[in-house]
Amino acid sequence: MRFRHCPDCGQILGSRVLGDEGAVPWCEKCGRPWFPMFSCCVICLVHSADGQVLLLNQNYISTQYMNLVSGYVTPGESAEECAVREIKEETGLDVVELKPARTWWFARKDMLMIGFTALVDRAVSVTLSGEVDDCRWVAAEDAPGLVHPEGSVSHSLVDFFLDARSGPHRGEGVEDVR
Repeated sequence: MRFRHCPDCGQILGSRVLGDEGAVPWCEKCGRPWFPMFSCCVICLVHSADGQVLLLNQNYISTQYMNLVSGYVTPGESAEECAVREIKEETGLDVVELKPARTWWFARKDMLMIGFTALVDRAVSVTLSGEVDDCRWVAAEDAPGLVHPEGSVSHSLVDFFLDARSGPHRGEGVEDVR
């Protein structure tokens, strides 16, 4: 969301140079910037110790592809808390171990997707929420062919998980950007 008017006072925003940010929307009356806002969401690859991943059927998202657990971060909640909450809400499962993967920009919906892998106990029965039509455990190696196509966030997170399993030098979740 890009602001044209100040959300606090309603004045039309001007522009002001703020250091390295360059020109940003600025309210003269309130004396503050209004940077563009966007949603933050989590996306979680739920897996078991025996190499299975849990994929969801959510017809309101896609009838062609399976999905990973995902949801919006709510105000006051950390991304980690959101991941644990969403997994519990959508599947009824408790997270044994949560690991950060990486982040992706999802341009189609202007949102930042924060990826995690989450180990759960597969012996516990799955209890689906009303927003999940069905689910199934699949071998991790089969997941790329079942989720959204290559280049999608879900496919990228599956690839990240598979790469992380292939050796100790991969999948630490931090990229050297220098």
